[in-house]
Amino acid sequence: MDMKVRHPTLGSLLRSLRARHGWTLKEMSERTAIPVSTLSKVEHDRLTLSYDKLVHLSQRLNIRISELFADPAGNVDAAVTARRSIGRVIDAVRVNTKNYDYFYMCPELRKKRMIPILTRIRAKSAEEFGELVHHSGEEYIYVLEGSIRVITEFYDPVILNVGESIYLDSNMGHGYLTAEGCDEATVLGVCSSPDESLMQSLLSLHGEVEPAASSQPSETAPPAKKAAKKAKR
Repeated sequence: MDMKVRHPTLGSLLRSLRARHGWTLKEMSERTAIPVSTLSKVEHDRLTLSYDKLVHLSQRLNIRISELFADPAGNVDAAVTARRSIGRVIDAVRVNTKNYDYFYMCPELRKKRMIPILTRIRAKSAEEFGELVHHSGEEYIYVLEGSIRVITEFYDPVILNVGESIYLDSNMGHGYLTAEGCDEATVLGVCSSPDESLMQSLLSLHGEVEPAASSQPSETAPPAKKAAKKAKR
């Protein structure tokens, strides 16, 4: 064994985590409510964190605590699983809420890190939409029909028309509305996260859900017979 090999420290792993997300120390401090001076000392291995602090850190960053101890440079190539799923709306898990109709595609694949969702948007104002949505990961939205207005926690609203798209940090508060003069819009979204339970996390935003029953799709965002119960988002 090479005694000169240096094992990663909490400081180096925390620094790597911050670098991967492109955060400054100040930005990480704002996200975690841990002072900049403390984070700096940890990164330079002059201070460590208690278990309670590590739990707090992982919760505020929406990551598993194991990621704070995982060396990204030591990752091995994932085995080829040859998983495949044909996405048909007739097989989707449909969730009805006051703002959206969701169609979660390819539901038979478990532990997906990329969740494709066909969404019909109905809400027309921020007041009608209500509280902005937060969840782990990132998402990409592509407009298929109509026009939408994207509202976020840190940016001015933006209008997107057919063929236009947006990529955003899902931890940031966000919501999708129909643009002025548009009654309904349909978008294709992809949510992504290292968290293998992302699908369940997204569904938990709506309450209890049931798989959609078989039905014939329409040309836009076809309905299925069963919808969500206690929809929230």
